[in-house]
Amino acid sequence: MSAASTDPRTADARNATAEALVRFIRDEIPLARAMDLQLQAHAPDRLSLAVPLAPNVNDKGCAFGGSLVSLMTLAGWAMVELALRERGEDCDVFVGESTVRYLAPVWTDFRADAELAPESDWATFFATLGARGRARIEVSCTVPGGDGTPAATLAARFVAKRRASS
Repeated sequence: MSAASTDPRTADARNATAEALVRFIRDEIPLARAMDLQLQAHAPDRLSLAVPLAPNVNDKGCAFGGSLVSLMTLAGWAMVELALRERGEDCDVFVGESTVRYLAPVWTDFRADAELAPESDWATFFATLGARGRARIEVSCTVPGGDGTPAATLAARFVAKRRASS
């Protein structure tokens, strides 16, 4: 762990940026507000978002598949967006490609954990963004099931493109 990551001022700034990002998501994406999206945890290579079951339930009483994939997508997007904001990068971020797997029903409040895919790293992403003005990064997201095994997974490629200067 670097000295910067243990500095309480850095942690406070990161927390404030993460909390502002979740407020932005809830304000700008009506679905996130309807889902009652909340920030659960974050670190440089991970981000977790959580929602209660009640607004995300299907006709069977378990989590709606659309809510599962939406939460995983939002967690992955938020992790990339947070990394960009922390570095002062003004980019549009979007999902270029994703694959979802539904493995087990979810009967309680749930969360999505996003992390960089094993083949991805921030250094390459930011070097490419600096050189080309756009970059892509692979993210893995999981909704843990009640027994700790994945209830749903998402493998996604997110693309960041610098906004044109005004």
